[in-house]
Amino acid sequence: MVREAVAHPDAGKVSPEPAPDGWDAVLAWQQAKSAAMLDALGAGPDVPAWLPFPGYAKTTGSWARRQAHECAIHRLDADAANGGGTPPFDPAFAADGTDEMLTSLLPFRAWADSAATGSVLVHAADAGRVWTLELRSGVRPVVADGTSATFDADVTIAGTADAVYRRLWGRPSAASVIGDASLLEPLAAP
Repeated sequence: MVREAVAHPDAGKVSPEPAPDGWDAVLAWQQAKSAAMLDALGAGPDVPAWLPFPGYAKTTGSWARRQAHECAIHRLDADAANGGGTPPFDPAFAADGTDEMLTSLLPFRAWADSAATGSVLVHAADAGRVWTLELRSGVRPVVADGTSATFDADVTIAGTADAVYRRLWGRPSAASVIGDASLLEPLAAP
């Protein structure tokens, strides 16, 4: 899909090619697609590319960012399935993944059926980052990066950037959750 997004940066939509049937065919197809993606991303971060996510620059750099977080979350899953742990992610990387979830992915979900109403504070202490969310029934949340000291949240997620990143993406985490945890249900990772 990334290769097609770079080849057709002005496309209205780029769809992934369906995987073939059979294990050997899928493995060969996946390896070829991975090589094509790396080749497309190797063109440089500022090359124009179609992108399905609002709020991102329509460039290969945005695809690289998205793929880095996609791989990081799947690595957590693979390590957990293998019975091991994943070393903590760098605070800047984890904060970037938290920011991606809260400001780029979350607001563009379907919110019409959401009944959640309240405020959420997300604090990645070691990265020095704070986000606030105002949830209102049936509407897209208002997300702000940074907040005043007077923000009184109904629920707070706090911890290291790594712990917050894992918590927001629905993976085991040491982040603390204080307050009405039911407000976090509509924030669950896809």
